[in-house]
Amino acid sequence: MSAASQARPPTLEDVARVAGVSRATVSRVINTTRNVDPAIQETVRRAIAKTGYTPNTAARSLVTRRTGTIALVVSGAGDFGGDILVDPFFGRVTSGLINALRPLGVYPLLMFADTHESRAHVVDHLRQGNADGAVVVAIHSQDPLPAMLVAAGVPAVLFARPTKPLSISYVDLAHRDGARLAVDHLVGRGCRRVTTISGPLDVPASQERLAGFQDAWADHGHPAAPYVEGNFTQDSGEKAMEHLLAEHPDLDGVFAANDLMAAGALHVLRDHGRRVPDDVAVIGFDDSSAATASRPALTTVRQPVEDMAAEMSRLLLDRIGRHDGRVTSVVFEPTLVIRHSA
Repeated sequence: MSAASQARPPTLEDVARVAGVSRATVSRVINTTRNVDPAIQETVRRAIAKTGYTPNTAARSLVTRRTGTIALVVSGAGDFGGDILVDPFFGRVTSGLINALRPLGVYPLLMFADTHESRAHVVDHLRQGNADGAVVVAIHSQDPLPAMLVAAGVPAVLFARPTKPLSISYVDLAHRDGARLAVDHLVGRGCRRVTTISGPLDVPASQERLAGFQDAWADHGHPAAPYVEGNFTQDSGEKAMEHLLAEHPDLDGVFAANDLMAAGALHVLRDHGRRVPDDVAVIGFDDSSAATASRPALTTVRQPVEDMAAEMSRLLLDRIGRHDGRVTSVVFEPTLVIRHSA
């Protein structure tokens, strides 16, 4: 940009020039008034970030009747106890949303729903137009909130496939494939007496990871592996590992359904004098900050949470712009990140 252009705020024309598209295309991406190819959306978002363009949300809301806000709703998290805000998973969801939405001048509103009253409040808040739609992380398979949002006509995208037929877009991970990656790696290391720490079994992702693990273990010619149910916290991983060691002292491999529980398992194994990975190999799931903070650093199945959250925001903005009620699903593939624990 010239010195003169730098003296004034960036305009839509500046963004269009940097992106190599028309001003109308930039406007459509910002206002989500029409379906735009995802690659073009990403090009425009980069141009917005590069130019420093800030949409005039007040003026835009008068034209589009939108708030420039979407709700990030976490439903059922209170059942796990502790502070959900320090859980690496939810931090990654929030980060992915913010990074995808900020260049468009759209901001997330964080809402929690753990009771019937709080879920009804969320639905009323959204139905009254206080946000343009919702990205929903529903913890439990029987959570009524997604169906309540659909019934209220609120645009929404769900993190994880709904367990019952429901007209709602979602983003998910191929959890069984991730568990198979863990099993194949443990078998490749020579592990023969493997155990697993599942997540809470009323959570669909936990069910899928456990089923995928057992199926893959059986495919390698082994009977069902012993498991203990945790609740995705480090403390539950410690308790589960204590139980597994007491019942199966000759175990040589552990697959935990998330990194926090795997970190708890590492602490207990260390306290019992078990060397990781020489005596016991340990694999986690998520590839969160807990994986790199652990000692040894965790081998883990990577769930690209930030990318999944960004895709949720794209699907939601597209849904808001179309008004046709069409639903879309996107399933991401996991990868294995090999570090020092297995």
